[in-house]
Amino acid sequence: MKFTQLFSKTKKDSPKDEVSKNAQLLIKAGYIHKELAGVYTYLPLGLRVINKISNIIREEMNKVGGQEILMTVLQDKGLWEKTGRWNDDVVDDWFKTKLKNDTELGLGFTHEEPLVNLMKNHINSYKDLPIYPYQIQTKFRNELRAKSGLMRGREFLMKDMYSFSKDKEEHEAFYEKMKGVYMNIFNKLGLGDKTYITISSGGSFSKYSYEFQTMSEAGEDIIYIIDQEKKLAINKDDFNEEIIKDFNLEIKKENLISSKSIEIGDIYSLGFKYSEAMNLKYTTKDGEDKFVYMGCYGIGIPRLMGAVVESNSDDKGIVWPKEISPFDIHLIGLDKVADTSNKIYDGLIERGFSVLYDDRADTSAGIKFNDADLIGIPIQIIIGEKKLKNNELEMKDRKTQEIKTVSVDSLYDLL
Repeated sequence: MKFTQLFSKTKKDSPKDEVSKNAQLLIKAGYIHKELAGVYTYLPLGLRVINKISNIIREEMNKVGGQEILMTVLQDKGLWEKTGRWNDDVVDDWFKTKLKNDTELGLGFTHEEPLVNLMKNHINSYKDLPIYPYQIQTKFRNELRAKSGLMRGREFLMKDMYSFSKDKEEHEAFYEKMKGVYMNIFNKLGLGDKTYITISSGGSFSKYSYEFQTMSEAGEDIIYIIDQEKKLAINKDDFNEEIIKDFNLEIKKENLISSKSIEIGDIYSLGFKYSEAMNLKYTTKDGEDKFVYMGCYGIGIPRLMGAVVESNSDDKGIVWPKEISPFDIHLIGLDKVADTSNKIYDGLIERGFSVLYDDRADTSAGIKFNDADLIGIPIQIIIGEKKLKNNELEMKDRKTQEIKTVSVDSLYDLL
């Protein structure tokens, strides 16, 4: 992609109406555009990152037997009334609307009810279980105060997987497996060292659940770290003597390290809550009808993107992990070297690299360098007239700021 063809542009200053680092940097670097509080448009650079995160998640879900579907945003009021969750006193962040015939509809904030209703057409026998459908889909939540940039939005992309198992034992084996799957995802995104499997309240579903919390000063939560090696923590809001007893922990609160953190994922045991309410049963080998045992596993993808920016940035801009960088290479062509720059750009593309090529002819070297650091692609290749006289160019590591002079002929072998 040539910079002159990229319709999103960098900005000189950070937006004044954003206080979070993730929103400031992503807007300034041309990744997102703010439509209104908690609602963002993803520009070409931002969408590339979102798609890469989604594909990493998709790959991990498929490895454990997940089957991707795509459900509707528009929700049937009747399904939600069966579980009591249409009531605003129970769920206070609905976006609701009406058809022209005055039929009430909701905009999905989660999908347990419609998915259970769907699975009634597909689950009949024990032979149909277990099954793990998931989707990557837009959710709508009428947050009272949308804040912290991508951390708390009113419209956002979410991966939600649901497990349907024959019994609690089968469910718990998969539930435990998903802890490792989630940590695999976060490791690939460069967040593994800072992310803890965090014991938390299970809400109305179960006694306990697990959140995945990434240590960050931008976070809204506080965790107590129990075991750094095993990456285990407890959410401060749920810390009590009962948890210590239930998990057989030999700890004292005053000895624990605390940290602000960002919740980047969660997993819940749902049990029979929805299968009983909506009569989702299967027939056992012995011909007995039993309710299906359920679990759910969520990741807010923009929030994850925001957490990566909060954890991977410096005073110059964003520093993307290579796995989700919008491009592999940022190619910077300076004055009077357009022919060579174009040839190298074509050569990189031919060899399968994705490249953002700053081909602007009327822009100073300083601005190009600043924009490259702001955008945050891991490798920068700088082509200038002085170095080129010796058949050389420069390679810069965005994270370390280290610059190496290499020969043009050796470039492709070094990448």
